[in-house]
Amino acid sequence: MASAISSGSEENFSCPICLDLFSSPVSTTCGHNFCRTCITKFWDEQLQYKCPVCRTLFKKRPDLWINTLLSELAAQFQTSIRVKEQLCVKPGEVPCDVCTGTQLKAVKSCLECFMSFCQTHLEPHQRVTVLKKHRLVKPMDRLEERMCKKHKQLLELFCQTEQVFVCQFCREADHKSHPVIPLKEEYEVKRAQLGKIEAEVQQMIQERQKNIQEIKDTVKCSKADADREINDGVQVLTALMRCIEKCQDDLNQMVKERLKSTEKQAEGLIKELEQEIEDLRNRSSEVKQLSHTKDQLHFLQAFRSLKNPPPTRDWTTVEVRPPSYVGTLRRSLDQLEETLNMEMEKLCDAELKMVQQYEVDLTLDPDTADRHLILSEDGKQVHNGGVRKKLPDNSKRFTKKIHVLTRQSISTGRFYFEVQVKDKTQWYLGVARESINRKVEVIVTPGNGYWTLFYYKDGLVFIDNPVVRLPLRAEVQKVGVFVDFDEGLVSFYDVEARDHLYSATGCTFTEPLYPILCPGRHDYESNNSAPLIISPVNQTD
Repeated sequence: MASAISSGSEENFSCPICLDLFSSPVSTTCGHNFCRTCITKFWDEQLQYKCPVCRTLFKKRPDLWINTLLSELAAQFQTSIRVKEQLCVKPGEVPCDVCTGTQLKAVKSCLECFMSFCQTHLEPHQRVTVLKKHRLVKPMDRLEERMCKKHKQLLELFCQTEQVFVCQFCREADHKSHPVIPLKEEYEVKRAQLGKIEAEVQQMIQERQKNIQEIKDTVKCSKADADREINDGVQVLTALMRCIEKCQDDLNQMVKERLKSTEKQAEGLIKELEQEIEDLRNRSSEVKQLSHTKDQLHFLQAFRSLKNPPPTRDWTTVEVRPPSYVGTLRRSLDQLEETLNMEMEKLCDAELKMVQQYEVDLTLDPDTADRHLILSEDGKQVHNGGVRKKLPDNSKRFTKKIHVLTRQSISTGRFYFEVQVKDKTQWYLGVARESINRKVEVIVTPGNGYWTLFYYKDGLVFIDNPVVRLPLRAEVQKVGVFVDFDEGLVSFYDVEARDHLYSATGCTFTEPLYPILCPGRHDYESNNSAPLIISPVNQTD
């Protein structure tokens, strides 16, 4: 019977329904065999009782007979397969050095023969008198590497002082005063370190992949901005006389050079990131390969020679800043202002529409408001009430200037907001850095952290040292403020006239900026009681 089982195939002991080895096999009256569960479930789902194999139709549900013989044969077949699988060498196991063809796994290794043997080939060591004296240990590969060359003993210990592998005799001699631990302890320590290294490598890879995607996204946006700017420029400049053809060429060249510079920077960073990822992946491959090593000695030997992490850049501070084209075309046309007034009006309108896309929703912060100011409940309006209120003091509140800041700030990117200044005889507004001194009298200049536009009866000025007086064609009804934090740009617009008022360029922003409003002094004679109102953007104006 054993011979029949060993020569049989799995198909002979498989259920025709589930195709697995029989489990509680039963026979039908037509002579076919099935698992009891399989045939029962099959008939439960049928309207007629048929044999799944020969399709014999039964008038009533047949009685099932337990096939004891088939059950025993299937069990023996399963056992024979399991035994065969257990005997064959698997990845990570030590093969028999004597077996030819299909190698079986070793059950013992001989420290005298420097070989490993399966149960069959171990038999001489259990029978021959001379071989019986050999030292047998659990299966190990590369036995010669595991032996102390000085004492011919197994390297089972690790010297923490000299970081070398030693045997028992070494420990009692040259390493007597050193801390010596079993290989297993050192193995566990280094294996834990290996897991940490792998986690760090994977995190670095993910961070760099994220950096690459961010750079690609930035370049994509930069290309869109560049295309839009070039197209707008072409539409304006092609309508001009030949005298401004050079202006058109200069504009296109400037935009393309900025884009090319951005792309070149991005390409360089991407190549550097990809190289770091390749180096990290190679290291990850080495780490993963080592992590699968169960041999303690080999693991520690390889771990000790593991390369140091590849040098990498700190990417947390690296970014590709997209060039800003706001005002590029306008500035290129300044020298042709008299000739190009009509085209400049069209340009300013397009520029305003573009910056209006960066609108942010702002509300005033009552904790920063001077005691003379009155804010609306929705935080969108402010006016000077003329009376100094009793309010709790705090580090955020202005005490010497009738100012108020918004709750919101910006520390990167671009933003835009509009403020209605209608019916006012005095006001100023703009942005200020977070660290401005709110308890003393200061001149609100860029040097002190303010970038503001000031309006009073004598005109409109940008407050600087010295002040910049601006032409005022008509009374300003609504002011738009655009800030490009990364580019260092603050621009002011007359929203109703669709006109550009002033731009502060080349600014250096090192901390968050807050929109700042000042409704001016309370003066009944000058009728300055109207509020400043933060207004929603209406691009149809």
